[in-house]
Amino acid sequence: MKQKPDLSFWKLWNLSFGFFGVQIAYALQSANISRIFRTLGADPHSLSFFWILPPLMGILVQPIIGTLSDRTWTRFGRRIPYLFVGAAVAVAVMCLLPNAGSFGMAVGTALIFGLVALMLLDTSINMAMQPFKMLVGDMVNEKQKAKAYSIQSFLCNAGSVVGFLFPFVFTWIGLSNVAPEGVVPDSVIWSFYVGAAILILCVLYTVAKVREWNPQEYAEYNAVSEEQEGSANWFVLLKNAPSTFWRVGLVQFFCWAGMLYMWTYVVDAVSETVWGTIDPTTTDYQEAANWTGVLYAIQAMGSVGWAALLPRFKNTKMAYAVSLVLGGLGFLLIPYIPDMYGQILPFLLIGCGWAAMLAMPFTFVTNALQGYGHMGAYLGLFNGTICVPQIVAALCGGTILSLVGSHQSSMMLVAGVSFILGSLCVFGIKDKK
Repeated sequence: MKQKPDLSFWKLWNLSFGFFGVQIAYALQSANISRIFRTLGADPHSLSFFWILPPLMGILVQPIIGTLSDRTWTRFGRRIPYLFVGAAVAVAVMCLLPNAGSFGMAVGTALIFGLVALMLLDTSINMAMQPFKMLVGDMVNEKQKAKAYSIQSFLCNAGSVVGFLFPFVFTWIGLSNVAPEGVVPDSVIWSFYVGAAILILCVLYTVAKVREWNPQEYAEYNAVSEEQEGSANWFVLLKNAPSTFWRVGLVQFFCWAGMLYMWTYVVDAVSETVWGTIDPTTTDYQEAANWTGVLYAIQAMGSVGWAALLPRFKNTKMAYAVSLVLGGLGFLLIPYIPDMYGQILPFLLIGCGWAAMLAMPFTFVTNALQGYGHMGAYLGLFNGTICVPQIVAALCGGTILSLVGSHQSSMMLVAGVSFILGSLCVFGIKDKK
């Protein structure tokens, strides 16, 4: 087997640049879905059920895309055709979803329309997102893999900052941040329109700049034949997966459950803690929703800064665990800071945990998978450690909300405890250097 060559910074950058656009779409979804469905008339106790669809689509789509792309060989590449088609569908759906309340439909019909659009959006985002992780696994050597995933993490967070800030910026330049009852404000609608345009341009850049290896070149660098890649039984792959796959998955369970509760309830939590309302028909609530987008952007910027410090830790597992503890503390602080600017601190701390969640799990797992083959299928299956905890958390969200007194801000405490439990599980990981 030939050693994979070192790639220049710009080649590593080009492998992941389209991820910037994909993450803008993902940030718009994460920050605005609860806002959109609350505006359409969803009850807070059923709000988490709307969040089942994104991870459910992820757990169905990503293993399929991983397995199919493992055995796809075209003149455009093996991964790139999937990310291009996924991005194209995402662009179309991004133009429909925020208009769910603008077509004169009854509340129930508008919620169903929004659910279908959300399902299609998350399916397409997952289809576009997964190939970028696979491209790094395919084409980057072990020495540069951490650097490649760090670049991907930087682009991910940069895209998040842009997506999170869009509603705030569009309100600032004069678009309306309020609308008739049941209708999504123009500031949100135009955020999705512009995000869709950036997404397709970024993906076109990656398609133009990246040349994937052909089957012969791939076999030379990866010591796996095309025939080996072509036959994958998911149950057999899971049975034979290295222990690191499952140990990192346990950490993922607690972290992604916590993130699901953040995405579902943080708009209401910030509005309740700082503005004293959870009524989506009020100007204060919409202002709180915009400010939460700014806080999300601050979280992403904190994540970029912390990601630059992570390589300074001599012990990778300690870096991972400390990051998750800091993220947990951030969640625990949110309900106790009634000042809008004071909320910056907890979101910076959450950014520390988010930085570790983006890069470290895939570094541990792709290192452990060397020599196993089926990299795309395995990474698709590993996505289940992201999706399953979100599905479980979404199913339990309404019950837990009732148990903590129906205060959305209290769900941040649940998220914080979940992160700290994840940090304890880090020490069970066996790292393959």
